[in-house]
Amino acid sequence: MSCVHVCTLDTSMADRPTFIPLDPPSVPDDPVRAAGMFREFMSARRSVREFSSRDVPRELIEELVGTAGTAPSGANKQPWSFVAVRDPDIKREIRQAAEVEEREFYARRASETWLRDLHPFGTDEDKPFLETAPWLIVVFKCMKDGRSRSESDQVYYVNESVGIAVGLLLAAVHHAGLVALTHTPSPMKFLSGILDRPEHERPFLLIPVGWPADGCVVPDIRRKRLEEIMVVDRPERQSQ
Repeated sequence: MSCVHVCTLDTSMADRPTFIPLDPPSVPDDPVRAAGMFREFMSARRSVREFSSRDVPRELIEELVGTAGTAPSGANKQPWSFVAVRDPDIKREIRQAAEVEEREFYARRASETWLRDLHPFGTDEDKPFLETAPWLIVVFKCMKDGRSRSESDQVYYVNESVGIAVGLLLAAVHHAGLVALTHTPSPMKFLSGILDRPEHERPFLLIPVGWPADGCVVPDIRRKRLEEIMVVDRPERQSQ
């Protein structure tokens, strides 16, 4: 005769979750127009590789990262860390390590198709923006919850959660009049060593942030139209 152990959750009054009233955002007079204006504003956001060395105050970077930290996350675990780097020596170390990986990528790792897809961006193994940009925000994803007050050290939907946080970060950068680049040297493990991060943190993105250089140019590319990215309900099924 087998014995089955059933785990039950204590739902006594003392352990019930606590809720507070929602503080809803103010509703604009014309929500559609407001949404359209925001879309137009965000349409001007571009990834930039030509940065000015002009200083960006630490307080501004703190506000940007604080905005990223408002992102939703699986079970509210907030599995992210943002390391803001402005020390020139550390930036130089990051650039040197990144260019080692980039030279390997362009010489051996990347397929011909990948290199053709990158051609419109004019990229190569040289990454001067890693030193020119006044700040590098290195995003790490946390593979466990290290907070002592947390119910457990488990984390959920880590990539999705961190990706949403980065999206908010980029929107905040644009809102502040700054520019950024989502840089992904591969592999990125060198960032953990240079920045002395704990074992449970894994590099996710390297984001130079600053003001655009005078005469800054960006690739002449186009985004997909709305009808190419949005479907309402489901397409009509073709009759057999």
